[in-house]
Formats: sequence, C-alpha cells, structure tokens
Amino acid sequence: MENSRKVVVKASTEYAILIGRGILENLGEEVKKRIQPCKAAVITDTTVEKLYAAQVEKSLQEAGFTTCRFAYPAGESSKHIGTLSDMLEFLAEEEVTRQDIIVALGGGVCGDMAGFAAAVYQRGIRFVQVPTTFLAAVDSSVGGKTAIDLKAGKNMAGAFYQPHLVLCDVDTLDTLSEEVFADGIAETLKYGVIGDAELFEKTAGGDFRNNLEEIIETCVKMKRDIVMEDEFDTGLRQLLNLGHTLGHAIEKRSGFTITHGHAVAIGMHLIAKAAEEKGLAEAGLAEKIKIALKNNGLPVSIDYSAEEITEGVLKDKKRRGGEISFVFPTKIGHCEIVKIPVEEVTELARKALK
Repeated sequence: MENSRKVVVKASTEYAILIGRGILENLGEEVKKRIQPCKAAVITDTTVEKLYAAQVEKSLQEAGFTTCRFAYPAGESSKHIGTLSDMLEFLAEEEVTRQDIIVALGGGVCGDMAGFAAAVYQRGIRFVQVPTTFLAAVDSSVGGKTAIDLKAGKNMAGAFYQPHLVLCDVDTLDTLSEEVFADGIAETLKYGVIGDAELFEKTAGGDFRNNLEEIIETCVKMKRDIVMEDEFDTGLRQLLNLGHTLGHAIEKRSGFTITHGHAVAIGMHLIAKAAEEKGLAEAGLAEKIKIALKNNGLPVSIDYSAEEITEGVLKDKKRRGGEISFVFPTKIGHCEIVKIPVEEVTELARKALK
C-alpha cells in the first residue's frame, strides 16, 4: 500500500506488518495479495464491531472473500475459556476449514483470543491481525503470543502462533478514549526503557501524536528483532516483560478493573524503585519513569500490600520451579533479567512499594 510503512518478521512464519492510514478500506486487497480468497471469519468485540466490522467485511467481500462474524462482549472479563469455546463452536458451525482464515479485529484481548482459536481450531488455520488500539499496534499484535486467562492468573493458557499478516490502520486510534490510548503509551515507554532512550524521550513528554506511525514502527521493529532471536520466550524475549510480572499481579488482584497498560505502568515504576533499592539501577531512574508515566496520564502506585502482590507474582507463568525472572531496568535504554528465588519475592515487593 502506498505511503504505508512495512516491517517484515522472519519467524516460524514470515509475515509483513503494514502501518499507515486508510488501511481498512484496502484491507481485502492487502489480504488477497498473500492469501487466495476464501472464507474469512471476522472475530471482534461488541465495541469494535459497531465501529469497523461492516467496513472490514465489505472490503473483504469486494476482494472476493466470503465472511462471517463472531462478536463477544468487550473487555478483559471475556478473555476466558468459555469465550474461546464459543468461538471454536462458531467456527465449526460456519464450516470454516483449514483453507480459510480468521481476521482478528480489535485490541489485545481480541488478538490474543482469536490467535489462540486460530492455533487450535483444526490444529491451526491462518489468521490476520488488525489491531485497533495503540497497545495492540505497538505490542500485542506482533510476535505470535496468544492466550486466555485462567482463574489462577493472566495468559495462563495459550500458544505461540504467528499471524500471516498484520494490518495496522492508525486512523482507528482516533476513536480511542484517553484511558485506552494510555494503555499503549505504557507499552511504548516500556520499549524505550528496555532498549531505546530516544524513543523514551520522544514519548515521555506526552506530546507525540503527530508521530504515531513512526513510533509504532519503532516499537514493532524492536519487537521484530527480539522475536526473531527468541521466538519462544526462553531468553532475550523476556525483556519484553518489563513491568509485567508485578503488573499482571496488580491487574489480577484488581479483578481486571485496572487495565493491562495501567497495571504495567505501575509495575514498571515499582520495579525501577526495587532496582534502585537493590543497587542495580542508576540513581533517579524510578523518578524519570514516574514523571514520564504521569505526563501521559498513567498511574505509578497502588494501595496493595507486598503480600497481596506476592500472591499474584507466585502464580505467574514466568515462574520456573523455585525462581521467577524479573526484568530490572538499570538505566533508560537498558535492562537486565535477574532470577529471584520465590522466598525473596515478598522482600522485593516491599522494596518496590517503599
């Protein structure tokens, strides 16, 4: 597509990420360039359905695809095995085959669930990610992590399953509330902290909306490089969990009333404080992160005890036996992965909350 930015991921599946404006209008043709017209099952939530589902289906149909649609109630509370089951039953009822595709139209929850459905339905069918939130655009639509939540914790059941194409229409971000947009800012600042001080500075002041395509491309390229080196999250890719171990515990503890990006923001500030307390980070790092988060309307603290946070952390999927990997920022643009014994997690949480 003219004027769109293109990033290519060479993982177990090679695929392109297109970033630009007006992409939804040409979505069908872009998919057709890579996938022969077939049945396209559009999976979305009830909020995004009202905004974009008809336009996406029309574009697909004009390119020769037949379409069907599954919409689930919007929100993290739908990200469970019941919704996944309904999704799979829908695909079967619509007689979707292995020659057909799923189009995941929505934010991170949609991409995670539709991607998981694609991974397990008939042992795997192709899917296309169409992120409509800033968080999904800069992070979750790329890299092939798919999942649902279990009662024990977030993203506890899932699969590594790469999409065949990612189409990011920046125009869709114009309809986001400030709160939902801020979820993506948290992930963008995360990329800055783990490996790009310039990106952090561009985003830290809160005035960067004129550069959204460039910022999305920067984040996606960083994730692309990490995923291509460590697709299955055994080493380097764990850097992308900065703020997430504490953040997931906070998110779960709140009953998901605190959104993912807001929880990650709190987690990132807390782990920076802990890194300073442990002597791993340069002085003032936590304050820099705190100011950047506050400038972007994100929270930096939580009224939970160290014990309450520890309870969630110990159920985290990053636990390996008696240890949990934490990502500690050392300065803006650099982090280290450190394994912490489970018996030291409460003390770590106390340092973070100090």
